[in-house]
Amino acid sequence: MNLDFTEGELAFRDEAREWLREHVPAGPMPPLDTAEGFAARREWEATLAAARWSVVAWPEKYHGRDASMVEWVLFEEEYYRSGAPVRAAQNGISLLAPIIFEHGTPEQQDRYLPAMADGTEIWAQAWSEPEAGSDLASIRSTATRDEARGGWLLNGQKTWSSRAAFADRAFGLFRSDPTAERHRGLTYFLFPLDAEGLSIRPIAQLDGHPGFAELFFDDVFVPDADVLGAPGDGWRVAMSTAGNERGLSLRSPGRFCAAADRLLALWRERGAGHPHLRDRVVDAWLAAQAYRLYTWGTVTRLAAGGDVGAHGSVNKLFWSQLDVGLHEVALDLLGPESELRDEPWLDGYLFSLSGPIYAGTNEIQRNIVAERLLGLPKGGRGR
Repeated sequence: MNLDFTEGELAFRDEAREWLREHVPAGPMPPLDTAEGFAARREWEATLAAARWSVVAWPEKYHGRDASMVEWVLFEEEYYRSGAPVRAAQNGISLLAPIIFEHGTPEQQDRYLPAMADGTEIWAQAWSEPEAGSDLASIRSTATRDEARGGWLLNGQKTWSSRAAFADRAFGLFRSDPTAERHRGLTYFLFPLDAEGLSIRPIAQLDGHPGFAELFFDDVFVPDADVLGAPGDGWRVAMSTAGNERGLSLRSPGRFCAAADRLLALWRERGAGHPHLRDRVVDAWLAAQAYRLYTWGTVTRLAAGGDVGAHGSVNKLFWSQLDVGLHEVALDLLGPESELRDEPWLDGYLFSLSGPIYAGTNEIQRNIVAERLLGLPKGGRGR
């Protein structure tokens, strides 16, 4: 692990810190999962893009700064430390964009990446189905070839589609060859959420806001130009997306370190009345620092030519459990006051509960760690 930053990296961090200090909105925005909150964050995405802070690791051609991975992590730490808003464009920037860079055609890159960078087009993730959550290979939604129009007809249902209630476009996997094996015959599609034949039904969360939606497809036409990767090769493309979701790109340590610092501030304010919670506050803060160091270790390994691979599952287990733990301690410090509707720690806690489920459930991740990293036998073997 290398934490000796160069003068250039420190200058990059200082520039980001100064810009954020001057531009982060002073007051909180409405909740992201409301029409008002989504619109406010779309404007924030445009503000970030205008100063080339929306996608710092991307090439300059697509509004980025060609930032290194070290610079990207430094920026993320400054972003969350500044109290900047949760980003509405996260699904597109963190999950889809790396796949478009890897598998997309030059035309797809030019068409989608600029609009993603400035918040003009915000993307939803459309993977899960009613009977296929973490077991992505069991999806039943179909893609049927339409030779006459040069594309595909999508049919079926997706559920728990993040941001789909307000987003512009979505990406998802469909079964294009029903005779193929489970992990074959799948194709990755990009499609607009206002397409003819596509219906959206928002799903209210515990707080009543539509953080998710169900999507119903009735002969939704998608041209060949919006197939990402080769037809039938969707599983390989999707696994690249999953690696990004479980690994570094979605859950940088800056988010949790900032929450741990807020927890310390809350302890200084309320701790005198709850001395029995002192050790839990310390444990939560230390866990956030441990996650930060673990992430910098991963960055060092990647910079040396390594890859995330199955270690992304360790990452996912780490941040999802850490997020729940941080918020549980904060709610205990607040006591009955934590149940107030506009309490930010309550909103954060409700969202943290989804962490062990999305991006592949933690049960699935423990299986991956056991089998691929520890070399343990698969469930049922050796009994």
